[in-house]
Amino acid sequence: MFDFIRKHTKITMGLLFLLIVPSFVLLGLNDYGQREAKKVVAQVDGMDITQAEWDAAHRQEVDRLRAQMPGLDMKLLDSPEIKFGILERIVRERVLSVAAGKLHLTASNQKLANELQSNPQIAMLRKADGSLDMERYKQLLGAQGMTPEMFEASVRAEMSTRQVLQGVVGTGSAAHAVADAALAAFFDRREVQWARFQPVDFLKGLEPSAADLEQFHKAKADQFMAPERASVQYLVLDPQALSRSIQVSESDLKAYYEQNRQAGREERRASHILINAPKTAAAADREAAKARAGELLAQLRKAPDSFAALARKHSQDGGSAERGGDLDYFGRGAMVKPFEDAVFALSKGQVSDLVETEFGYHIIRLTDIRAPKQRSFEEMKDELAAEVRKQMLPKKFAEAAEQFSNLVYEQSDSLKPAADKLGLQIQSAEQITRTAAPGSKGPLSSAKLLGALFSAESLEKKRNTEAVDIGAGVLVSARIVQHTPARQLGLDEVRAQVRSRWLVERSAALAREEGARRLSQWQAQPEQAKWFETLTLSREEPTKIPASVFNAAMRADPATLPSLKGVDLGAEGYAIVKVNQVLPRKERTPNEREQARSQYTQWWSGAEGQAYYKLLQDRYKVKFLISKPDATKA
Repeated sequence: MFDFIRKHTKITMGLLFLLIVPSFVLLGLNDYGQREAKKVVAQVDGMDITQAEWDAAHRQEVDRLRAQMPGLDMKLLDSPEIKFGILERIVRERVLSVAAGKLHLTASNQKLANELQSNPQIAMLRKADGSLDMERYKQLLGAQGMTPEMFEASVRAEMSTRQVLQGVVGTGSAAHAVADAALAAFFDRREVQWARFQPVDFLKGLEPSAADLEQFHKAKADQFMAPERASVQYLVLDPQALSRSIQVSESDLKAYYEQNRQAGREERRASHILINAPKTAAAADREAAKARAGELLAQLRKAPDSFAALARKHSQDGGSAERGGDLDYFGRGAMVKPFEDAVFALSKGQVSDLVETEFGYHIIRLTDIRAPKQRSFEEMKDELAAEVRKQMLPKKFAEAAEQFSNLVYEQSDSLKPAADKLGLQIQSAEQITRTAAPGSKGPLSSAKLLGALFSAESLEKKRNTEAVDIGAGVLVSARIVQHTPARQLGLDEVRAQVRSRWLVERSAALAREEGARRLSQWQAQPEQAKWFETLTLSREEPTKIPASVFNAAMRADPATLPSLKGVDLGAEGYAIVKVNQVLPRKERTPNEREQARSQYTQWWSGAEGQAYYKLLQDRYKVKFLISKPDATKA
């Protein structure tokens, strides 16, 4: 065997190369991906924050903002500055979590319960009797990949970390003399004059040469690009369209009609007088409200016809009091349970005893009862069909959605199998870009779908996207049929645009040059200055001058007045501002002074909180192992 190897060295080396090198390549790529995910980007108290954690947090933030603002250009969130900001947030959360642990801060079960009760999303899950609908609660959390235990643990941890800074921020204070002096300096008024050099005043006589246009076009190549475009096909699975396709037999409709003949529920009309006493109120306050309601009930017993008058005068339900307490007709399920039970136990014209609910104490009078006339099957046939389809839709759509998702994934080179199986129509669109046009509608206006459509997998391999939920339960899968990459437009294609932008930039440059020259001249010879009107500026009042000019004026050193400041306005030219004198802040009422001192205390507390967080960063040895992006280059 060794003789064969010695005699056929080249053949042997070739075989070994074919067998071994691909293994190293595959293992190497896999190992590289794992190493990249495990790359440490920051440390807190010796604990690592990895690239994978950072990427996951970034994806969560993108998904959150995409859901809140569907029209937002998601590419903005891929900037290094935004990504680094998310890393800073992760570090901050980790620092506060470590501090909470070191300081043995925690949240009691009662505080946790109060926190959960104040959560608006959870409050929406309460039943009519005030209890929590546990099934919907679990569903809500399950959609976010959490169990109730996991969610409650995360809320408890968040409450604990909140206490870290609360001890500093929540106890801040400032002496009145210090606050008044700082506020007086911050809110003082300044008498100024200013002059502006606008680009439009320097356009006359400007005309670019052919060489100017060619040089500008070359230097600003990124401003003259044709965006990438794609021709696409897409498939839509819409719950409403699916509902219309569900067939219901007449025999099924008749059976449903017979089962629900009493669907026309009895409705009752009632009036009430409410004395507010929420469950969160003190026991003494609730007792006082109950006593007040009892007095009104006693008056009613003596004069039943005075109900409307008493409601207008004493009821604390602003929505019904002016109508004499009238709540119009309602059926079961419309009111909280104690109120509903009382109403449906009364006879027409009868007045209830005191009824206690989570809102307070009610006195209720039943004014009418109506039971809708039972309609025939033929009269209700269309409504019944719609209702049956509505009830069948969740199951049918779940089945269709699973088929849809599987088919577009398993047969990713075409949308036809899914279209044929589910009876859907393949739709086409041309000139699609990564970002939907403002105001556009339809599936291809979804940033989430466009993000999937222009992903590397879809672009390079022309594969179907996954089934994307674009809202309202609508699922869409799309694929790129033809793709045209972004390209630089030639000078002949954009000559008019190049000329227009050259004029804008050149006129702005001339305005800035003239402004800088006049600043030097007026500093040397103040009598030659030509100013606009004299203004009084204050941080408490709106101003019509540009913000950068305003800031320059307000930052001028009062000890060197009068002073001239030049302000580069970039594409808007140049400005010169002259600060003549500082004027005292307008006199404030005692109430306004107290409000201002309170605001100053909040600012001071916030600054102390930031300083304390900086101390915690040093204490727990925070390290960023990647460089912070230079915002000035962004």
